[in-house]
Amino acid sequence: MFATLGRFTYRRRRWVLALAVAFLAFAGVWGTGVIGALTSEQSGDPDSESARAAAVAAAALGRDDADVVVLWTSPDRVVEDPAFRRAVTGTLAALPAEHVERTVSWFDTGAPALVSADRRSTYAVLGLRGADEGAREDALEAIEDRLDAPGLETRVGGTVTVGRDITERVGEDIARAELLSMPVLLILLVLVFGGVVAAGLPLAIGVLAVLGAFTALRLATMVTEVSIFSLNVVTILGLGLAIDYGLFIVGRFREELGRGRTPHDAVVVTMSTAGRTVAVSGLTVAVALAGLLVFPQVFLRSMGLGGIAAVLVAVVAALTVLPALLAVLGHRVDALPVRRRRTRTRPYAGVESGAWARLAHSVMRRPVLYATGVVAVLLALGTPFLGVTFGGIDARSLPVGTESRQVAEAVQRDFPGGTTSPVEAVLTGADPAAVARWAEAARSLDGVTAATVTGQAGDTARVSLAYAGDAQSGAARDLVDRVRALPAPAGAEVLVGGTTAELSDLLSSLGGLLPVMALIVAGSTFVLLFLAFGSVVLPIKALVMNVLSLTASFGVVVWIFQDGNLSGLLAFTPTGTLEATQPILVLAIVFGLSTDYEVFLMSRIREEYLRTGDNTAAVAAGLQRTGAVVTSAALLLVVVIGAFSLSGITFIKLIGVAMAVAVVLDATVVRALLVPATMRLLGRWNWWAPAPLRRLHDRIGFDESGAEAAGTLPVGEPGNRRDVAAVGR
Repeated sequence: MFATLGRFTYRRRRWVLALAVAFLAFAGVWGTGVIGALTSEQSGDPDSESARAAAVAAAALGRDDADVVVLWTSPDRVVEDPAFRRAVTGTLAALPAEHVERTVSWFDTGAPALVSADRRSTYAVLGLRGADEGAREDALEAIEDRLDAPGLETRVGGTVTVGRDITERVGEDIARAELLSMPVLLILLVLVFGGVVAAGLPLAIGVLAVLGAFTALRLATMVTEVSIFSLNVVTILGLGLAIDYGLFIVGRFREELGRGRTPHDAVVVTMSTAGRTVAVSGLTVAVALAGLLVFPQVFLRSMGLGGIAAVLVAVVAALTVLPALLAVLGHRVDALPVRRRRTRTRPYAGVESGAWARLAHSVMRRPVLYATGVVAVLLALGTPFLGVTFGGIDARSLPVGTESRQVAEAVQRDFPGGTTSPVEAVLTGADPAAVARWAEAARSLDGVTAATVTGQAGDTARVSLAYAGDAQSGAARDLVDRVRALPAPAGAEVLVGGTTAELSDLLSSLGGLLPVMALIVAGSTFVLLFLAFGSVVLPIKALVMNVLSLTASFGVVVWIFQDGNLSGLLAFTPTGTLEATQPILVLAIVFGLSTDYEVFLMSRIREEYLRTGDNTAAVAAGLQRTGAVVTSAALLLVVVIGAFSLSGITFIKLIGVAMAVAVVLDATVVRALLVPATMRLLGRWNWWAPAPLRRLHDRIGFDESGAEAAGTLPVGEPGNRRDVAAVGR
């Protein structure tokens, strides 16, 4: 199949490139419009209790969210001063009703929670009109300039403001990441390939992959909600994997030209070897990301959709547009060299004597020592994950000094209530007396500072429960559990919602579905690797190594972002928790990338094993052939990821750091040390499969011989090729 695709792209290379240019133009104009169609709203599980509470309350009582929190402060007046009162009430009265649905302030409620302890500050809570987050952000933009009260310092926060600020910062970070990474990538690619033309090819595929994924995401927005944060994954994976695949395919094409093949045969052999590897690799990464689609949360589903789109477009571009470019360039792929490139007249020369081969032989002489040492190091790095505490996203995700974050911190620090996120109970089917009795029972719970009926219509009522402390804390989640344990009034139903309840429901949903995701990802990866290599041992080994890489990465993430180590260097505020969805996202991406590198390395080892029948020699030769490629690919991907670790948004920074750590560990320690050690220990058992499964692989496996596919006599040394059917028996 891949040889046929290679022949087709060679014959129709100009048509393929013309279609690619047309698609690139379309994606650049229409696909980039996806930004305006994305949502910043982080909705949870629509079937959760907190989501149902919000829906019931909104339908019967209207929304009660703190969309905007306006904080006014005077250096010399207290809130009782008439001038202070006139400034605030006049500002609130002048707000247009078409944008503001309700306002709540101390001056019309007398609520002590709305006045600071020194009585020089007060805040008002505004509810904005709008059916969704985007409409409410538009309303905020319309009124923001009217919130300044004369004679007072004015700062604006609230959930809509924080969401808007995060969205804007994400957009700025993406632009900065691309601006920083692209020149560095080009320089590194020139150094890796030793020529400007060859270096530009993977970068061109990367641009095509990113714009193509944007187009796919815009199509997805027509049928479902897609989070704006998916753009980060699209940029990381689209650019990073396209460059990896380009590096692998261009490197193999140049290698085949160096063996004396014609450009036509070099394209066909490259497609039937490296092209096959890229296809398998892309499928395994896409399968890992598909595991995110089992979750009902928009954020995770969007990351899955964006990642799958980026990977598949990168694979398609690498298997069609890139070989067409190589067919047009031919030997000119080495044009504009920056250093002299070594050529070999014998195709397998150097595979047993290079630096990577010497490293492999060194490891395989002491496999137990290396395997034990590497596993011990990875497990030691992972130990901090044993103390992980999960939380949610709040204003502290923004950089220090951001106005909306300042407001949240001031309310937490200076006001007696300490939160604008109460626990909210929605009672249906209860009369006012029953509601009052239930509220009094809730007021008696340890930690509750006030229980107020904030809305009642018909047989539906909303009770807000104030408490001291952080809405993301374990104590707040315990309070939610105790509120939910209170008996409902006779004949009534009580639904508990609010920010803390949403976090509790999120953790419950993620914990329940995580085993399903793990089963899907592990099972699908096992099947794909079996079809690629015809062994049941190699897929199991790959899964174990992926788990080790993830363990080490998660341990480092907890040590940095939960415990606060390196917070000064990385410029973030530790909260003592990890946002719960981020480790799951990192799990999917890192699992896919780890399998990606496994496929690159094992494909070449298997190719050498089929040629020689010597497991030890095949491992050394495979590492020699791919060591530099995998290391270079990892370095280039780290450049892309590293640009995102500079993000001002903490959870985006977390993704960047976690992926960078995992990629570095996987491409060096795991692939260069642990793989040779375990391959040596397992010997011929690496290639074992039960006879029925081997026959199944012979029928449907991903197997193709590059030399045979080329339709020419092998250029390699004769007499060394093993019978494929005999391998592993």
